Amino acid sequence: MARPQVMGIVNVTPDSFSDGGRHDTVGTAVAHGLRLVEQGAAILDIGGESTRPGAEPVSVADEIARVVPVIEGLRAGWSGPISIDTMKPEVARAAVAAGATMWNDVAALGFAPDGLAVAARLGCEVVLMHMKGEPRTMQDAPRYDDVVGEVTGWLLARAEAAMAAGIARERIWLDPGIGFGKTAAHNLVLTARLDRLAAHGFPVLYGASRKRTIQSIDPTATEPSDRLGGSLALALEAARNGARIIRVHDVRETVQALAVQAAVGAAVS
Repeated sequence: MARPQVMGIVNVTPDSFSDGGRHDTVGTAVAHGLRLVEQGAAILDIGGESTRPGAEPVSVADEIARVVPVIEGLRAGWSGPISIDTMKPEVARAAVAAGATMWNDVAALGFAPDGLAVAARLGCEVVLMHMKGEPRTMQDAPRYDDVVGEVTGWLLARAEAAMAAGIARERIWLDPGIGFGKTAAHNLVLTARLDRLAAHGFPVLYGASRKRTIQSIDPTATEPSDRLGGSLALALEAARNGARIIRVHDVRETVQALAVQAAVGAAVS
């Protein structure tokens, strides 16, 4: 199995759970993105609205003002894939015009009535993510009878809707939405059974970097920056179970971990 690509996170927000406010100017965000590329990121994911639990919405105008100059700045110095992390079609349209090549949507193109149609017209790759509820309420006691079956079924239905709207199958990625309307137990089961989602033929994106599930296992990891070890463990398990993109804050360490995992596999093949 080919080694997964690493997607580096560039949050242009004041309130993201891990690095809010650290890269909220154009200059610092562009510099951070280019640094992640130097560390081995194959894709950069640019976000202008926090989707952490309890996050408040951001207006379309404010989100565009945050992300478009950063995408333009990155594109001036790098030709690789750039993803826009947004729920809003207007933001995706502006981002693609500025140079983005992928729309990464936590609402699976369902936030606005024209989400699917806009994505089809843009012709970019899309990431359809599962989220139970919406960011302000998604962690209010989420429940499932069969979390793997329900998340997988829902994502496949969204993929069918996307294809019916004119989005090519080969442009569709699926993301189980670790931490988005799930308990720690749900997140661990989804990671362990990621192969069930990957078995349907759509490439899978996985993102658990620095998330609170790690604190549920190690209560001393109270700060997101304390969760590198857990993030790497989850990334390696996701890769073993079929993830093709690993979305992370800590690019250098993740690239190294994946390279070592691949070398171990090659040594016994």
